[in-house]
Amino acid sequence: MRKHKAKLDSKSGRDLSRQVPSARPGLPKRPGFPERQGLYDPANEHDACGIGFVAHIKNVKSHDIIRDGLTILENLEHRGAVGADPKAGDGVGMLIQIPDAFFRKVLGDTVTLPQEGAYGVGMIFLPPEAEPRAQIEKMIEATVAAEGHRVLGWRDVPVDNGDLGYSIVPTEPVIRQIFVANDKKDRDQNGFERDLFIIRRTVELAVSAANIDAARGFFYIPSFSSFTVLYKGLLLSSQLGPFYHDLRDPDTVSAMALVHQRFSTNTFPTWSLSQPFRMICHNGEINTVRGNVNWMAARHAALESDLFGDDLEKLWPLIEDGQSDSASFDNALELLVMGGYSLPHAMMMLIPEAWAGNPLMDNKRRAFYEYNAALMEPWDGPAAVAFTNGRQIGATLDRNGLRPARYYVTSDDRVMMASEMGVLPVAEEKIIEKWRLQPGKMLLIDLEEGRIISDDEIKATLSSAHPYEEWLARAQIKLEDLPAPEGQAHVSANLTVLDQQKAFGYTQEDLKFLLAPMVANGEEGTGSMGTDTPISALSEKSKPLYTYFKQNFAQVTNPPIDPIREELVMSLVSFIGPRPNLLDLEGTSGLKRLEVAQPILSNDDLEKIRRISDIEDNDFHAITLDITWDVADGVAGLTARLDELCNQAEHAVARRHENIIILSDRNISAERIAIPALLATAAVHHHLIRVGLRTQAGLVIETGEAREVHHFCCLAGYGAEAINPYLAFDTVDALRDRLRLDLSREEAHAHYIKATGKGIRKVMSKMGISTYQSYCGAQIFDAVGLAQNFVDSYFSGTATTIEGIGLNEVGEETIKRHMAAFGAPAGLANALDVGGEYAVRVRGEDHVWNAETVGSLQHAVRGDSRDQYREYARLINAQDENLLTLRGLFKIRQADESGRQPIALDEVEPVTEIVRRFATGAMSLGSISPEAHETLAIAMNRIGGKSNTGEGGEESARFTPMENGDSRRSAIKQVASGRFGVTTEYLANSDMIQIKMAQGAKPGEGGQLPGHKVDRRIASVRHSTPGVGLISPPPHHDIYSIEDLAQLIYDLKNTNPEADISVKLVSEVGVGTVAAGVSKARADHVTISGFEGGTGASPLTSIKHAGSPWEIGLAETHQTLVLNDLRTRIAVQVDGGLRTGRDVIVGALLGADEFGFSTAPLIAAGCVMMRKCHLNTCPVGIATQNAELRKRFTGTPEHVINYFFFVAEEVRELLAAMGFTSLDQIIGQTDLLDTREAIDHWKAQGLDFTRLFTKIETDRPVHNCEDQKHPIDDILDRKLIAEAMPALENKTTVKIDTPITNIDRSAGTMLSGALAKRHGHAGLPEDTISVKLTGTAGQSFGAFLARGISFELEGEANDYVGKGLSGGRLAIYPPAHSGIVPEKSIIVGNTVLYGAIDGECYFRGVAGERFAVRNSGAVAVVEGAGDHCCEYMTGGVVVVLGPTGRNFAAGMSGGIAYVLDSEGDFESRCNMAMVDLEEVTGSLGNTLGHIKENMTGHDAERLHRLLENHARYTNSQRAKDILADWENYQSKFRKVMPTEFRRALNELASEQAQEQATAGE
Repeated sequence: MRKHKAKLDSKSGRDLSRQVPSARPGLPKRPGFPERQGLYDPANEHDACGIGFVAHIKNVKSHDIIRDGLTILENLEHRGAVGADPKAGDGVGMLIQIPDAFFRKVLGDTVTLPQEGAYGVGMIFLPPEAEPRAQIEKMIEATVAAEGHRVLGWRDVPVDNGDLGYSIVPTEPVIRQIFVANDKKDRDQNGFERDLFIIRRTVELAVSAANIDAARGFFYIPSFSSFTVLYKGLLLSSQLGPFYHDLRDPDTVSAMALVHQRFSTNTFPTWSLSQPFRMICHNGEINTVRGNVNWMAARHAALESDLFGDDLEKLWPLIEDGQSDSASFDNALELLVMGGYSLPHAMMMLIPEAWAGNPLMDNKRRAFYEYNAALMEPWDGPAAVAFTNGRQIGATLDRNGLRPARYYVTSDDRVMMASEMGVLPVAEEKIIEKWRLQPGKMLLIDLEEGRIISDDEIKATLSSAHPYEEWLARAQIKLEDLPAPEGQAHVSANLTVLDQQKAFGYTQEDLKFLLAPMVANGEEGTGSMGTDTPISALSEKSKPLYTYFKQNFAQVTNPPIDPIREELVMSLVSFIGPRPNLLDLEGTSGLKRLEVAQPILSNDDLEKIRRISDIEDNDFHAITLDITWDVADGVAGLTARLDELCNQAEHAVARRHENIIILSDRNISAERIAIPALLATAAVHHHLIRVGLRTQAGLVIETGEAREVHHFCCLAGYGAEAINPYLAFDTVDALRDRLRLDLSREEAHAHYIKATGKGIRKVMSKMGISTYQSYCGAQIFDAVGLAQNFVDSYFSGTATTIEGIGLNEVGEETIKRHMAAFGAPAGLANALDVGGEYAVRVRGEDHVWNAETVGSLQHAVRGDSRDQYREYARLINAQDENLLTLRGLFKIRQADESGRQPIALDEVEPVTEIVRRFATGAMSLGSISPEAHETLAIAMNRIGGKSNTGEGGEESARFTPMENGDSRRSAIKQVASGRFGVTTEYLANSDMIQIKMAQGAKPGEGGQLPGHKVDRRIASVRHSTPGVGLISPPPHHDIYSIEDLAQLIYDLKNTNPEADISVKLVSEVGVGTVAAGVSKARADHVTISGFEGGTGASPLTSIKHAGSPWEIGLAETHQTLVLNDLRTRIAVQVDGGLRTGRDVIVGALLGADEFGFSTAPLIAAGCVMMRKCHLNTCPVGIATQNAELRKRFTGTPEHVINYFFFVAEEVRELLAAMGFTSLDQIIGQTDLLDTREAIDHWKAQGLDFTRLFTKIETDRPVHNCEDQKHPIDDILDRKLIAEAMPALENKTTVKIDTPITNIDRSAGTMLSGALAKRHGHAGLPEDTISVKLTGTAGQSFGAFLARGISFELEGEANDYVGKGLSGGRLAIYPPAHSGIVPEKSIIVGNTVLYGAIDGECYFRGVAGERFAVRNSGAVAVVEGAGDHCCEYMTGGVVVVLGPTGRNFAAGMSGGIAYVLDSEGDFESRCNMAMVDLEEVTGSLGNTLGHIKENMTGHDAERLHRLLENHARYTNSQRAKDILADWENYQSKFRKVMPTEFRRALNELASEQAQEQATAGE
């Protein structure tokens, strides 16, 4: 590994290396991101982090608070990251109260300060150059004077930059403080604070407008306040105190310190993005920020405020471009607080609880949220936000509760809150409360009142402050409550349903695959095998505009939500009509609001809206605008009509005061063409934003075009508040008759609306968005194949990377569809187009895999025929007639074109070297048959490549080589969100462990293995019950942010230090910055998967409409890694639709070191692409568990090996022709790619790959040639392993005693890996290695703990305790001298026992959210738990001896739970979809053998025995009390029994009885 040594000037301690010119690619000469270049775009940057605060409840200021804040930061260091420069952190900061005495001391006689509170302090970052610095200082002074206040003086803030990294020093600003006196006699401190806010915004906008080049990246105002001052910078967490002298001065005192440690996905120095900001610090990601910022901008014209008066205009634009989501949120919060809202009220508006579907919420609180919802859409996404105004300090958690935040209160009035416990150790006896932030809840300390205000009190006070229920009753109109419209509805001009369907591009497949399942079952259609059709810009067919938009999804930086099992946090409520003045809470109480429960309107619903002005006492007026144009006007008519439409909308709102606009294509006819509804919607939405009128009108779409979920999501994303798909309803009526469904018309429509609602929730949830209100207008899409100028005009803010078609081509496509409908040849006049998107059809869409390509590949591998392979490769590569892939348009420069000489084939590296770079894709045992799975493994092991287990585990018998020397062991062990079969032994037997963040065919989603595929063998491998379906949740339980992914990488590296850790991502715009974050999180390997990737089962919407081609994602990843100087330390693999050697060459040129193949090797092994994998009916025995069908499998390892050798030979031939001897030489050499000349295609000729082919200049290698540095050398487990050697080697019992701190993460994991390598999953006898620990354990305590190891912790632990538990035992209890009440105190964090396989846990205290999630077999006792307890559980036993949160047992299909229901209200908090609640019956005897034996009975005995264990291991008083009064308590327990589990157990029992009876005959 390379080392960098900074040269220091011994006198000043300043780093002089800034004077050395650097050729490092991403190292700017000034702070800030590099300019947009190639596919790198600074807009895609993300961050996450550790947050914390410490405060004295009674507002007693001291220097101890500052010191404690610095200690918290130092102990959060592992939650941050460093890039190529080991001294370059991502930023830290501390926000404190103004230390008045300190400032008086350091200013001395130079500045005389008025009394405390009568002056403000501005912390200013300024450029190093004197002239621009003086210019900005003058601007600040002039602005202060203009606002009627007085500058008292300036101060240079003393800093010591001796320890800064070489990449940071050139970007360091000059830091000064300005002191301003309140010179307005009528201004109280709050008014003065508002003036300082106006001064700051005025200066920021003035400096920006002055365009001072030297200030760019340097100038920034961290804080300007009379209450607080902010010290922050681009530092490591340990550097903040040493850098700022002020923070080390004993006279710097405060009663609070808000701190933050940042982990960003880039390594570019941006001082301004360090946190805290002026009022908040944030751990999480605002997923809807694009829409939130749009809506804030759109409010501009409608905002009025008595407090601000005319000064309001000085603040705009309120949120400037290029800020992070957290900075944008801070701006919005400032406006609300300065505009008169209390701090907690403003926070509750921005991050509301889940109120829409919560029956447990009282009516007053619900009314508060519902009323405020119309004023402000949620800033939605995972968020733990700490906030302060200097007088109150608090924190809140978003509704889904995925971010960790723990706090304690001491007897001497201190409160400490942080992302984890242990960051600020304190004497245990002083602690009187230990708790956590809960989903949607708030912690607030009012320093002026000197007390903690509980969540209930805050919300009761705020919801009683105004008569919200009364206001709602008066103002709210619910659409379903309006009278049905009378008279003739607005209908289209005498067109048959078939004519309309053809005009709007319906196909036979739309009816069969998409709409039929929605009508019949109320669910989206399911498919498999991924997609292999061309993207719309390459298709010869006319495609709907929706298909050019790809859904965004969460990966790494934020978590998706489960829209089925966690539906309680989601809402489809939509408000239609004008949005009230945000800054006039009371004045808006008289305004009417129109609310719909979900956004898909029936025809009657639409008529209600159209005629709403007929209703008395009503402010609404709807106008219908026609979105069709005259056929005779051709393409030019589209442009003219769009312009006219936007003007009509503007006129209707501004002049006629209409406040609901209905865009309708009902006027479609042979003479009139419908504008694509998405284009019309986006055009009007953005036009109204630009002219400041969007919040004064609602937008409703009446269209015959929208029919599938993706269409509705696109319309919503670009501003549609509600949609009436009238033709879809007519089609549903026709389908109901054709399919002879036993449904009424109303029921069929209800099924369709239900399926659509579920689908919209699914798409929103992929991005971690929980409310339609915040999804509306949020533009959560990338465009693929649309021209930039077209996007800028109508879809402003959407990313498009490869250019493509513009308005003319969209017009041509639309006219083409129209002419096909109204000018079709007689033979086709009565039929819809076949489609051919989902299956190969005659006259349908082109597919890469068709009878010819499948046949030629299988002939080649079975006959070992190189000529036949060449024919196959020609069919795939030569896309002369039909364009199928982006790379089909690429031209690879031959040697003579790049100034090289061709070389002889025998000089090129051999096939045996090339195939080592190949891997087969992640196809699980369960989705494919054991025969197919093992064939791939044997083949890859023979050639030195790698096969991948997929997410279903692997039988341990396969870890041992076969007698003939072959190995069935998969080198890559996948760890996905289901954690099926992920034992310590499984991980210890890997060469690479791959974390599946996303899957190409369904990124952002989980999956499901239906019960009929879970036979005894699959159930055994997955540690589940035969016949019970298995749910794989969306990837959100321990990989929901970049720092949590870093923790999982650390966990897995500990289980097997020799294995490489890989992270699988899916191509989308911004994947490059995510990959940079993955590299900083210390992954050894990253996979970029294209959207063409296969799947065993997935909603059809996901297969087609999420993710982008790998060419785009791979190029962006490579460019971004090179810019960040991270490329050498991580291997990049590409996969998803690789088929030939030419694909490998293109992948290498775009930046890939390695190559993954999935479908092609399956075809080589016999797959015939029936695309029915999800039905278990595979005719060739590959994608099935059916014993009879499996007999038809004829594939052999030789077939797969032949295929890979043919591919490698093709690679060698291409390398020789290019003049290179090895793949290493061409990795990332994008200048060897060009676009094919003379592309004769009416759409594809607009594509431009310049950004893909951009080569980032650097003098460093651009392939993987260095190792990641994993911090696993000097850790607690090394000590434990040394002391446990007698046990590991000779099975001798050992006892170990050791302290532990929060920095000791994954304790026991490396020890368990060492044990599993030697002794397998069976492990050692109980208590062979017995460890007693004392203190606060770091994250992942006891993760993957193996059988034979027992950990006893006196103290507490953080998140992920017992993750992947593999047979070990954990007991955690508070110290005996602790001042807390254990059963009312938190003892372990969130997501405990995730994916546990076996073992025991006893926790004397309460657990956080998601306790025992995906537990497969562990036994656990806990004294209370948060939301989502036992989620997705498939086995094991959980006992909860106290209150639980909401959504208990969501997705629980196996195992059992016993819950003490003292209040009798547990059922209201239990998700009853898959479970029943039973009494705990039976008597105490000794009839039960093992705890997990006969789970349908023996309940009293099992529960009693577990309580005895709990009392023994933790000395629990709660357990002792229950045991002492057993008769009374037994009746208060409820047994949670999954219905599927009971059915399967009964079936197994009767099978066994039958077998015994047969054996006895």
